[in-house]
Amino acid sequence: MSLDLKTVRRVASLARLRLEEGEDVRLQAELNGILGWIEQLQAVDTEGVEPLAGAGGTAMPMRDDVVTDGGVADQVLANAPDRAGAFFAVPKVVE
Repeated sequence: MSLDLKTVRRVASLARLRLEEGEDVRLQAELNGILGWIEQLQAVDTEGVEPLAGAGGTAMPMRDDVVTDGGVADQVLANAPDRAGAFFAVPKVVE
């Protein structure tokens, strides 16, 4: 399926898009490209594949909550623009 310029202008009007001179041709090419991708997806065989409405039914794998990178303040602050001891220094924002 491809869109003609009349349809592209109507879609732009319905979407309240103001198109400059020549933009309608560019938009037509982009929309036809998107429709081409949709046609490719429709060609994929999905027989026997259950629809997935969301990932709410799956459980996320849990890991142990342990400290893995403690005590490396010098490495963390190595690229800081300014520091005060073992902390980031920032300009005063409240007077």
